[in-house]
Amino acid sequence: MFDTAHLHPMIVHFPIALLIIGFLFDVLSLFVKKDFFSNAGFYLLILGTVGVIAAYFSGDYAGDGITETGTLKQALEIHEEAAKLTLWIVITAAVFRIFLVSLKKYHKIYKGIFLILFLFGVLSIFRTGFYGGQLVYKHAAGVQLNLGFDAQSNGNTEYENNAIEKDDD
Repeated sequence: MFDTAHLHPMIVHFPIALLIIGFLFDVLSLFVKKDFFSNAGFYLLILGTVGVIAAYFSGDYAGDGITETGTLKQALEIHEEAAKLTLWIVITAAVFRIFLVSLKKYHKIYKGIFLILFLFGVLSIFRTGFYGGQLVYKHAAGVQLNLGFDAQSNGNTEYENNAIEKDDD
Protein backbone atom coordinates (compact mmCIF):
# COMPACT_ATOMS: atom_id res chain seq x y z
CA MET A 1 0.00 0.00 0.00
CA PHE A 2 1.19 3.53 -0.77
CA ASP A 3 2.42 5.46 2.26
CA THR A 4 1.54 9.16 1.92
CA ALA A 5 4.66 10.05 3.93
CA HIS A 6 6.57 9.23 0.73
CA LEU A 7 5.03 12.24 -1.02
CA HIS A 8 7.55 14.66 0.51
CA PRO A 9 10.68 13.17 -1.08
CA MET A 10 8.83 12.92 -4.41
CA ILE A 11 7.64 16.55 -4.32
CA VAL A 12 10.62 18.35 -2.83
CA HIS A 13 12.90 18.09 -5.86
CA PHE A 14 10.57 20.07 -8.13
CA PRO A 15 10.76 23.41 -6.29
CA ILE A 16 14.50 23.00 -5.88
CA ALA A 17 15.00 22.64 -9.64
CA LEU A 18 12.35 25.17 -10.66
CA LEU A 19 13.61 27.93 -8.37
CA ILE A 20 17.29 27.45 -9.14
CA ILE A 21 16.69 27.48 -12.91
CA GLY A 22 14.26 30.39 -12.52
CA PHE A 23 16.90 32.37 -10.65
CA LEU A 24 19.53 31.59 -13.28
CA PHE A 25 17.14 32.72 -16.03
CA ASP A 26 16.49 35.98 -14.19
CA VAL A 27 20.23 36.59 -13.81
CA LEU A 28 20.75 35.72 -17.48
CA SER A 29 18.06 38.26 -18.39
CA LEU A 30 20.39 40.97 -17.03
CA PHE A 31 22.89 40.19 -19.77
CA VAL A 32 20.73 38.90 -22.61
CA LYS A 33 18.11 41.46 -23.50
CA LYS A 34 15.39 39.01 -24.49
CA ASP A 35 12.05 38.88 -22.71
CA PHE A 36 12.13 35.09 -22.86
CA PHE A 37 14.58 34.74 -19.96
CA SER A 38 12.77 37.20 -17.71
CA ASN A 39 9.38 35.65 -18.50
CA ALA A 40 10.70 32.13 -17.98
CA GLY A 41 12.22 33.20 -14.65
CA PHE A 42 8.85 34.63 -13.62
CA TYR A 43 6.87 31.50 -14.46
CA LEU A 44 9.46 29.20 -12.90
CA LEU A 45 9.31 31.32 -9.74
CA ILE A 46 5.52 30.96 -9.59
CA LEU A 47 5.64 27.18 -10.21
CA GLY A 48 8.51 26.82 -7.76
CA THR A 49 6.57 28.75 -5.11
CA VAL A 50 3.60 26.41 -5.52
CA GLY A 51 6.09 23.52 -5.20
CA VAL A 52 7.61 24.99 -2.03
CA ILE A 53 4.16 25.23 -0.47
CA ALA A 54 3.41 21.60 -1.42
CA ALA A 55 6.83 20.45 -0.17
CA TYR A 56 6.39 22.29 3.12
CA PHE A 57 3.00 20.79 3.90
CA SER A 58 3.95 17.29 2.70
CA GLY A 59 7.08 17.49 4.86
CA ASP A 60 5.04 18.62 7.83
CA TYR A 61 2.77 15.62 7.31
CA ALA A 62 5.71 13.22 6.82
CA GLY A 63 7.36 14.52 9.99
CA ASP A 64 4.29 13.57 12.00
CA GLY A 65 5.12 9.89 11.45
CA ILE A 66 8.66 10.12 12.82
CA THR A 67 9.34 9.45 16.50
CA GLU A 68 11.47 12.37 17.60
CA THR A 69 14.20 11.66 20.15
CA GLY A 70 17.76 12.85 20.74
CA THR A 71 19.77 14.06 17.78
CA LEU A 72 17.02 13.09 15.35
CA LYS A 73 14.68 15.51 17.12
CA GLN A 74 17.25 18.30 16.84
CA ALA A 75 17.93 17.57 13.17
CA LEU A 76 14.21 17.46 12.38
CA GLU A 77 13.61 20.77 14.16
CA ILE A 78 16.49 22.43 12.27
CA HIS A 79 15.10 21.14 8.95
CA GLU A 80 11.60 22.32 9.85
CA GLU A 81 12.83 25.81 10.76
CA ALA A 82 14.88 26.02 7.56
CA ALA A 83 11.84 24.92 5.54
CA LYS A 84 9.64 27.53 7.22
CA LEU A 85 12.18 30.27 6.46
CA THR A 86 12.43 29.10 2.84
CA LEU A 87 8.65 29.08 2.53
CA TRP A 88 8.32 32.69 3.67
CA ILE A 89 11.27 34.01 1.65
CA VAL A 90 10.04 32.38 -1.56
CA ILE A 91 6.43 33.48 -1.05
CA THR A 92 7.64 37.02 -0.34
CA ALA A 93 9.80 37.00 -3.48
CA ALA A 94 6.91 35.71 -5.61
CA VAL A 95 4.44 38.28 -4.27
CA PHE A 96 7.01 41.06 -4.74
CA ARG A 97 7.68 39.95 -8.32
CA ILE A 98 3.96 39.75 -9.15
CA PHE A 99 3.50 43.21 -7.65
CA LEU A 100 6.38 44.65 -9.70
CA VAL A 101 5.25 43.02 -12.93
CA SER A 102 1.65 44.14 -12.48
CA LEU A 103 2.79 47.73 -11.89
CA LYS A 104 5.27 47.48 -14.77
CA LYS A 105 8.09 48.38 -12.37
CA TYR A 106 10.21 45.26 -12.89
CA HIS A 107 13.39 47.07 -13.92
CA LYS A 108 16.44 48.89 -12.52
CA ILE A 109 16.60 49.10 -8.72
CA TYR A 110 13.44 47.07 -8.13
CA LYS A 111 14.76 44.23 -10.27
CA GLY A 112 17.99 44.31 -8.26
CA ILE A 113 16.13 44.20 -4.95
CA PHE A 114 14.02 41.31 -6.22
CA LEU A 115 17.08 39.37 -7.43
CA ILE A 116 18.73 39.74 -4.02
CA LEU A 117 15.55 38.43 -2.37
CA PHE A 118 15.35 35.59 -4.90
CA LEU A 119 19.03 34.77 -4.20
CA PHE A 120 18.23 34.49 -0.48
CA GLY A 121 15.38 32.14 -1.39
CA VAL A 122 17.67 29.93 -3.49
CA LEU A 123 20.33 29.87 -0.76
CA SER A 124 17.63 28.97 1.75
CA ILE A 125 16.53 26.12 -0.55
CA PHE A 126 20.11 24.80 -0.55
CA ARG A 127 20.25 25.02 3.25
CA THR A 128 16.91 23.28 3.70
CA GLY A 129 17.90 20.55 1.25
CA PHE A 130 21.18 20.03 3.09
CA TYR A 131 19.37 19.51 6.38
CA GLY A 132 16.84 17.23 4.69
CA GLY A 133 19.71 15.17 3.33
CA GLN A 134 21.19 14.98 6.81
CA LEU A 135 17.89 13.61 8.11
CA VAL A 136 17.90 10.80 5.58
CA TYR A 137 21.58 9.95 5.17
CA LYS A 138 22.86 10.63 8.68
CA HIS A 139 19.83 9.90 10.85
CA ALA A 140 17.93 7.49 8.53
CA ALA A 141 14.70 9.40 9.15
CA GLY A 142 11.85 7.72 7.30
CA VAL A 143 14.06 4.90 6.06
CA GLN A 144 12.49 1.46 6.29
CA LEU A 145 15.07 -1.30 6.16
CA ASN A 146 13.90 -4.69 4.92
CA LEU A 147 16.96 -5.96 3.06
CA GLY A 148 14.89 -8.78 1.56
CA PHE A 149 14.25 -10.49 4.91
CA ASP A 150 10.89 -11.02 6.51
CA ALA A 151 9.83 -12.27 9.93
CA GLN A 152 9.27 -15.86 8.74
CA SER A 153 12.34 -16.24 6.56
CA ASN A 154 14.67 -17.72 9.20
CA GLY A 155 17.32 -15.23 8.11
CA ASN A 156 17.10 -16.17 4.43
CA THR A 157 16.52 -13.71 1.64
CA GLU A 158 13.38 -13.96 -0.48
CA TYR A 159 15.49 -15.52 -3.26
CA GLU A 160 16.81 -18.20 -0.90
CA ASN A 161 13.31 -18.93 0.46
CA ASN A 162 12.00 -19.38 -3.09
CA ALA A 163 14.86 -21.80 -3.84
CA ILE A 164 14.08 -23.79 -0.65
CA GLU A 165 10.38 -23.95 -1.60
CA LYS A 166 11.29 -25.33 -5.05
CA ASP A 167 13.48 -27.99 -3.47
CA ASP A 168 10.59 -29.03 -1.22
CA ASP A 169 8.37 -29.60 -4.29
